[in-house]
Order: sequence, then C-alpha cells, then structure tokens
Amino acid sequence: MSPIDIKPEKLIEEVSEYSRKLHEGVDRLFSVGAVESGVSPREVIYQEDKLTLYRYLPEAANNRPVNETPLLIVYALVNRPYMTDIQEDRSTIKSLLAAGQEVYLIDWGYPDSADRLLTLDDYVNGYIDRCVDHICQRHVLDQLNLLGICQGGALSLCYTALHQPKVKNLITMVTPVDFQTPDNMLSAWVQHLDVDMLVEAQGNIPGEFLNWTFLALKPFTLAGQKYVHLLDALDDDERAKNFLRMEQWIFDSPDQAGEAFRQFIKQFYQQNALIKGKVDLGGQIVKLKKITCPVLNIYGEQDHLVPPAASKALKGRLGGGDYTEVAFPGGHIGVYVSGKAQALIPPTIGDWLDQR
Repeated sequence: MSPIDIKPEKLIEEVSEYSRKLHEGVDRLFSVGAVESGVSPREVIYQEDKLTLYRYLPEAANNRPVNETPLLIVYALVNRPYMTDIQEDRSTIKSLLAAGQEVYLIDWGYPDSADRLLTLDDYVNGYIDRCVDHICQRHVLDQLNLLGICQGGALSLCYTALHQPKVKNLITMVTPVDFQTPDNMLSAWVQHLDVDMLVEAQGNIPGEFLNWTFLALKPFTLAGQKYVHLLDALDDDERAKNFLRMEQWIFDSPDQAGEAFRQFIKQFYQQNALIKGKVDLGGQIVKLKKITCPVLNIYGEQDHLVPPAASKALKGRLGGGDYTEVAFPGGHIGVYVSGKAQALIPPTIGDWLDQR
C-alpha cells in the first residue's frame, strides 16, 4: 500500500480555507437573528389547559375551490407541531391550503407538573374529541377529516375507532401500527424498560431525555455528520436560518405527562396492543375493525423511527374497504419537509380527500 502523499502547502491551504469558512459561518449564525416557529397565518379558535386549536388562514391568491369538510391535524405529543409549517417553501400546511383544504391543528403545548396524571383517555376521548366537536359546530357538520402524524396518527386511529361517526376520512402519516417489527430499534430498546420506576422517579418525562434517545438511534448522522457538513450550508443567510429552524425544532421537546407516557410505552410498545385490538382507553377497547371510513396511509421508505413494515401493518386490519397506501422515498422528517414531499404528499392528500 503506497503512502498518502500530502503536500504541506496543500494542507496549509485547506486548513486556512476551513478556518475562513468557520469564521464566516459562525458570524452568519450570530447575525441572522431570531427564526420563526411556523410561517403561515393562523388564528386561535379554542383553548383548554395547555392545548391550543389553530385554524390556518387560506391564501387570498388560491383559486382552488375549498373542500367543505375541514381537516384537523393531530401531531405527536413528543415534538412540536410547527415542523408541519417550518418555512415558506417547505410547509405541509401551506401546501394543504394550496390544495384546497380547510386546515386546523392541535398544538399540545408544554405539559407541566399539573399535567402529570393526564391519561391517554384524557388526550383521545377528552382533548381531541372536544376539538372535533368545536370544529364541527363551527362548520355546522357532523364529521370532519382527520390527519394524524407519527404518534398523533396512533392517537387518531384510536379516536376514529371509538368515534367513527365523527370522522369522514382518516389520513395517517408515518404512523406506527405494529410496534414490534424486527427492524424497530426504538421498540427493541424499550421492551425491558421499567417505565413504572421511571415515571415514579421523574413524574413527567423530560423532553430532553426523549430527544437524546431519538438522536442516539442514528448518532453518526444526527449528532455528528450534519455538523461536519454544516459549513457548506452556511454560505448565505437563508440557508443559515433553515439550519437554525431545524435545530430549534429538534431541541424544542416538551416534557411528557407521566401517566400518558406510562400507558403509551406499556400498551403500544411493550404489549403491542394496538394491532392486537387490546388498547384500553378509560375502559373502552380500541378495535381497528371499527374504523369503516376511507383511510390513506402514508409512510417513509427510509423511516428509522417508524419502519415501513410498522406502518403498512394497517392494511387488512380495518373495517372498511377503501384503503390506500402511499410510499414516500424518504425518512421520518423528510416526509413533510423535503422538496420532494411538498410536491407529492399534500397534493396527494388534497386529491384523495376531494374524491371522497
């Protein structure tokens, strides 16, 4: 094996160029100012405890007819929902509005010690149900369309199974259904977790604890590689802002209500009760076969948090015959922020809903 020929003058040149880019990049990061957390105009239409229900305002220039049935987005409890509206050219919400949808979103807020005893029943049969009722009353309708994302998709499946008459169409996006597929690393980690001890010791589960758990699933990519390539993304203010928006979202992790977290880990991950028809919410048993409305299931082919098999397990387990799957060639976050996703996912959702 021949030795590597590194000329000193070339090495000095590369180190000098790296130092220059590092200095300019740091200056740019400090000079871009505050970044927005959500870019689309919206109004508050309902509040309860930490929860806020938003209605997004349609764009005046949009000439597409608006779907008369409103669409409610239910996001995960473990992250902040402004990922769906992260920037002007990468906003799922903006694209849904452009596709003619009337869009509402539940922002769960930041639970504190007063919320420690909130259960999944409180979230599904309480908060979600009251938001659905509020929107339906506002539009003088008996039903709405529901879009659940990630953990919010699992909650939306539970809600629809228990309140099918109120849901006209259901969309699930990067949503786990089978929580024990062989390629689910997160599930493998939590199978032997003593969640009772964790909740009793912590009360609410710190968001920072969960965030570092997610990062540890792909440590080289999520905690190393992106920073190595960071300097190449800091050649102008807009790219610097986009980087900071993503970093802000990644580390903006709400604490989790202790009792709801306990129930979710035990019933969904450790017992795999959703696919078995054994999830118990306040004495009501969730049966996927009770979902008879049309369902659109969107999954990421390179999703490391919700492997495709975990999401595709929904097929054949519902009570209705109108089931559609859409595969997106990307990962868990890319499915709603990448340029490819913006061109594919919201238009597909809009067309699918309009046809029904």
